[in-house]
Amino acid sequence: MTDWKEDDRVHAWHPYTQMLNAPPPLGIERAEGVYLYTSDGKKILDGISSWWVNSLGHSNPRLNSALSRQVEKLQQVIFAGATHPGAAKLAARLAAITPGELDHCFYSDDGSTAVEVGLKMAAQYWRNRKEEGRTLFVSMTNSYHGDTFGTMALGGSPVFHTNFSPFFFPVRHFEYGRKESRDAAPAASLGAQGDGSLEEILEREGDKIAGVVIEPMLQGAGGMILWPSSSLIEIRELCDHYGTLLIADEVFTGFGRTGKLFACEHGPIVPDIICLSKALTAGYMPLAATLSTDRIYESFLSEDRGKTFFHGHSFTANALACAVALENLDILEEENILARIAGIEKLFGERLAKLQELPTVNNPRCIGSLAALDVKPPGADGGGYLDAIGPKLYSEFLERGILLRPLGNVLYFLPPYIISDAEIHHVFDAIEEVLGTL
Repeated sequence: MTDWKEDDRVHAWHPYTQMLNAPPPLGIERAEGVYLYTSDGKKILDGISSWWVNSLGHSNPRLNSALSRQVEKLQQVIFAGATHPGAAKLAARLAAITPGELDHCFYSDDGSTAVEVGLKMAAQYWRNRKEEGRTLFVSMTNSYHGDTFGTMALGGSPVFHTNFSPFFFPVRHFEYGRKESRDAAPAASLGAQGDGSLEEILEREGDKIAGVVIEPMLQGAGGMILWPSSSLIEIRELCDHYGTLLIADEVFTGFGRTGKLFACEHGPIVPDIICLSKALTAGYMPLAATLSTDRIYESFLSEDRGKTFFHGHSFTANALACAVALENLDILEEENILARIAGIEKLFGERLAKLQELPTVNNPRCIGSLAALDVKPPGADGGGYLDAIGPKLYSEFLERGILLRPLGNVLYFLPPYIISDAEIHHVFDAIEEVLGTL
């Protein structure tokens, strides 16, 4: 039998990885709490929640039990023409906890498909209403919404998606600017980059716009960019004024990441469509949900079968994933996880204030369970995802037993909510040490 790591080297094609010269991937054999354990006996603190999904820690006993119970009863069943208790209960639960009256839940598999479903819902909503001229979407510069073709078209990150841009449908982009804190002043007039401010775009092409898509409060892969809560209200008001739909991509921010259960609550606002994944199952299973209001859902109800929402995935509403998601929601509520996140944010703020004294640190910022800063050592590249400092920092922290995966020169720390204060201090001590020697 060949070594499994050799099988990986020969046959596995890893995401976002230059396979020619990337370092060998970490060989992880098990995980528990906030730690990953490698095949060669190393213990690594998971400082990025395994790509932002693992919210309650690895091998959580309650989630393990929920999965074990469900696997004995039902694993998977087609969701077209059939249903099961977990899917029904989870849909009702999500309708109850999301902002406003987002009462109709469509399941898919991951964040990209959650947003893709939202785009298709919005597009067909207008066609069902005989407003076929609404074919444009609007999103923010620096945005990231996924890697399917529709979500790539929305994205404002040329580094990730330039190779596919000839195939994109047209999208308008607006900028609200890079904000140092969520309390910064509103930026309605910003729009020097992209296609103008949101108001300018809607004024110019409002009758062609199918929807405005945002990452509320926090743009993730675009550089962990925070923007003010007042802008949420402004965007909602502009969408209402010009009669278009607002789609909130809460794939990253949902289920507590920004300190509230959903980032839209910082406004507070209610979107017409909300897209959820990642922490929906606390990182255990692939599952996504896209929820809409009555207004959108009812536009699909017709004796005309052509108005059916023709979309689906083989593993839609997977029974195992739904069981884990329901237990995850119970844990968030019963164990008062939002209070713990508030404590994490407070400690992050204290440690970032100290890091700000380092000459290599710019724009330290935090919200909920995210801490981020821009690294600018003397003689470094100009920033961005391809900045050479990113791989260097990744290696430095791995040597210290910590998994941090910078976005170029943006160093961020996004641990599971169960991390202890001592473990947070350990990571910040390492950050201070590494950045102090650049």
